[in-house]
Amino acid sequence: MLREYFNSRADIWDEHIAEKDTNKLTRMAERLELKPDSVILDVGTGTGVFLPYLLKNIGENGKIVALDLAEEMLAKARAKYPDEHIEFLHADTMDIPIYEEMFDSVICYSSFPHFRDKSKALTEIKRVMKPNGRMCICHTSSRDHINGIHSTLPGMENDLLPAPDDMRMLLSDAGFTVIKIEEDSESYLAVGEKPV
Repeated sequence: MLREYFNSRADIWDEHIAEKDTNKLTRMAERLELKPDSVILDVGTGTGVFLPYLLKNIGENGKIVALDLAEEMLAKARAKYPDEHIEFLHADTMDIPIYEEMFDSVICYSSFPHFRDKSKALTEIKRVMKPNGRMCICHTSSRDHINGIHSTLPGMENDLLPAPDDMRMLLSDAGFTVIKIEEDSESYLAVGEKPV
């Protein structure tokens, strides 16, 4: 259902649904504090809206693996960003076909609410992260705005962004050290670190 939903919207996503405010996207990428030359996993990359902003923040020697469950969304991203620093991977977050401890950071930009088993997804994400790696769950809209939209979509009524206390518990239960959870009227950012 989820895969079909996003595949069916791949052609209209950038024009009608994706974030278009480049200032918001730039600010969010800067808030992630990515290190130069990092190896990043972008989970739920969709049509790649956030990819150029991540690339800008990891420098010339950085690398991104852009993962998505919906192959049509991934095809759009691949067509837009044929960059040697980006590898595209069609896969499910619940079962990432990558060795352990590969990534310096994992980014979930506008995708976390759609993880049907958030605890399992976080555990799998943590597995592919290096020790001291950072997991960043981020949105360039408020939690209330995102949850309001999802609650009106058939089949997505439960695809909600957790409140800060619930997010803190999800991250902690998955074994992350919670660095920060910030939300305001324009954004949401939760950052957890994988302990050594």
